[in-house]
Amino acid sequence: GPSQGFLLEVLLLSVPALGYIVYLIATGQDHIVSNSGTDTALLIGCGPVTSVPLLLFAFGAKLLRLSTIGIMQYIAPTMVFLIAVLIFDEPFGTIQAIAFALIWAALAVYSWSMLTTARRAAPQPVR
Repeated sequence: GPSQGFLLEVLLLSVPALGYIVYLIATGQDHIVSNSGTDTALLIGCGPVTSVPLLLFAFGAKLLRLSTIGIMQYIAPTMVFLIAVLIFDEPFGTIQAIAFALIWAALAVYSWSMLTTARRAAPQPVR
């Protein structure tokens, strides 16, 4: 299930991450030992803050259809894009507009196809 996959991923990545932390401490470039306790606590707290939403998503995704998850995966990047352009005034040129339009056009085609297939598969009322 999702928790076993997440555990395997964490275990596999912990070995090189711990090695890199030891290297940074040995060369004096670390941010764990040489900084204040607050910084260390914040760095350690990043683990649960990152992993808990991932685990909740993995468990929740089992309850949804794959097509629903696929459409939902467009929401986060679109929100990040809108925040970047509208709030942080990131450049948005012609090439970006074309790419954004093509991505959402593909999503519209996919959604339309999915809806028409679902309508055809729905049982017709008996008369």
